[in-house]
Amino acid sequence: MNKLQNLLRQKFDLSDTDKKLVDKICVHEFMTLKEDKIINIVNNLVNFRLDFNSVIAYVAYELGYKFDDIVDDDILKIYKTLCDVFVISEGMTSQGQADEIRKMFIAMSSDVRVIVIRLYIMLYDISMYQLPLKKEQKQNLINIKDIFAPLAERLGLNSLKSELEDYCLKFLSPKTYENLANSVMLQKDENEKQINITKQKLLEILKELNLKNAVIMARQKHFSSIYKKIKTKGENLANIYDLIALRVLVDDVDQCYAVLGKIHSIYKPMEGRIKDYIASPKSNGYQSLHTTIIAENKRPLEIQIRTFEMHKLAEFGIFAHWLYKEKKNNLNELDKKISWLREIMDSSKELSSEEFINTLKTNLCEGQIYVQTPKGKVLEFVEGATVLDFAYAIHSDVGNFCVGAKVNGKIKPLSTKLENGDIVEIITSQNSKGPSKDWLKIVATNNAKSKINSFFKHELKDENIRMGISMLEQVIKNKGLSPSKLLTDKYLDLDQFKYVFKTKEELFAAIGYGSVPVNNICNKICQLYEQENRLENISSDQNENKSSLLIKKNKDGILVDGDSGMLIRYAGCCTPVYGEEIVGYISRGRGVTIHRKQCSNLKYLEQERLIDAMWDDSVTSKTTSVLVKIISENYDGFLARLTQEMISTGFKILGLESKVVGDKAHTILKIEVHKRDDVTKVINAIRDISQVDEVFRVGS
Repeated sequence: MNKLQNLLRQKFDLSDTDKKLVDKICVHEFMTLKEDKIINIVNNLVNFRLDFNSVIAYVAYELGYKFDDIVDDDILKIYKTLCDVFVISEGMTSQGQADEIRKMFIAMSSDVRVIVIRLYIMLYDISMYQLPLKKEQKQNLINIKDIFAPLAERLGLNSLKSELEDYCLKFLSPKTYENLANSVMLQKDENEKQINITKQKLLEILKELNLKNAVIMARQKHFSSIYKKIKTKGENLANIYDLIALRVLVDDVDQCYAVLGKIHSIYKPMEGRIKDYIASPKSNGYQSLHTTIIAENKRPLEIQIRTFEMHKLAEFGIFAHWLYKEKKNNLNELDKKISWLREIMDSSKELSSEEFINTLKTNLCEGQIYVQTPKGKVLEFVEGATVLDFAYAIHSDVGNFCVGAKVNGKIKPLSTKLENGDIVEIITSQNSKGPSKDWLKIVATNNAKSKINSFFKHELKDENIRMGISMLEQVIKNKGLSPSKLLTDKYLDLDQFKYVFKTKEELFAAIGYGSVPVNNICNKICQLYEQENRLENISSDQNENKSSLLIKKNKDGILVDGDSGMLIRYAGCCTPVYGEEIVGYISRGRGVTIHRKQCSNLKYLEQERLIDAMWDDSVTSKTTSVLVKIISENYDGFLARLTQEMISTGFKILGLESKVVGDKAHTILKIEVHKRDDVTKVINAIRDISQVDEVFRVGS
């Protein structure tokens, strides 16, 4: 019998069937190759008090064991989830890495126990790293620091979180870690002396209060936590008062406060350093009393006081109550506690993988606040969430038809940020026009963003399909290939894409809306094409495209490549006028925005969303408004003179705004024109006014 068999038999009360399963798996041919790793992780899982099903499923996964006999469905479920392959390799694009992390979260969210197993596997793997790091090792550490350590913290697994972060600091910033370790070691002897003195005083307090079951523990702050405090608060090591701490564990809450009172009768507490996390728990459920006292060595020392139940929660997070009860009966209850993770997964289906990762980081790293409905239902949000987030948390329709809100009985705008304890009532109207794109800048939660995006996506589905096709055609033509040859069933093989599309229309709509990068899809199609066809000169084919894919008319007087029915709007930054060279930009959910080709803002846009456009010569009645800025001498009759000049030249004034800056008048004139030459006439007419110093078109 090997070490692992002994360990599992000692730690679990196994049935005869379970013993046979253990013996069968633990003598697998790869056991000796992975023995150290498996025993290390199994010990961690056992110390965490994870159940037998989880542990044996992990062992089978690690050894590549294939179940060929009847096994508990629960074991099989965990095993299959662990066997999902996730590979982040050297040279992989950021999109590829994001895809893999997304797949991992989808798998993990099916069973909360799988998250714990995955985190301990990560902990062991990075503990084996050595400097210098390989590229994929460095990227793995960055992902753990940014995503998986915050996930552990959100689950309340503070110790595991700190261990992960310590290794990240050790390998990503080795000099910082070494300097920090050396500095802490210099204080080690003095700290130990003080701990022993204070511990003896605490024992006397416990004896005086007749708390026979109480326990005193000491803890050293993790290096990563020390570094984080130094970096974020600009403090030096001497000013970190919880570098070491003593913990007092007692039976109930009354005893916590009794111990705190006795400590303050002996030691002077530091002002502002008494924290009551029992009355006001942290967002992950953490409860404890913290006080920092001035010890005998005249240095601060933190003391934490909590019940045994609170300590379990601090060590095991959301798993605490499950671990100490009948586990199978409470597993569903435990899974409910990670509903926020499933909500992230559900509401992120329409996001690209990279957008999902950014959303995940935001949701994991930001603090939590708790807000109530008028009927007393408590809802949880990330810090920075607004009234509009609250509306969408109630229901999609409540959000879509939201026109206002009352916060604590007072009317507030939709952009109002929520605070802990707020009572929010949403005001809706069936006459509401629905969400605007500006709402995406107001909301902070992924749930709200997803529902707003979903509204635009489904309301404009046909429009998005047309846009997606046009974008794909444009990118294919930019590569010198023929859209008519590539956009066929042969190359639009949905099985090749990692995204979930049931039809080609769904794929095109996703491209048009922007939830899938058009270049990714184009590259895959082109790869298939090039595998079966030799690249050849297709200039003649391109010429054929220009005639066969005739740019079609639009009712707005714009000819847009590939379709005549697209929604057209004019860019406010450059206000294009008939006769000027123009280009279209396929915006998300807002049709095609027409810019002048010389518009300085084009360089900030996604180039793959630009599309050919030109004016329809047959439409001559179309008028456009332009803005002209005038800097002139400041005198009373200037605006009257300017107005007369525009009327005499036959142009219609749509708006006028003027203000004095120093000794000059700055005037913005909005005027109606038909074509490019009209703009020149307007500017020349204004320039001829003697008091004008400077005149130019806004956006030029």
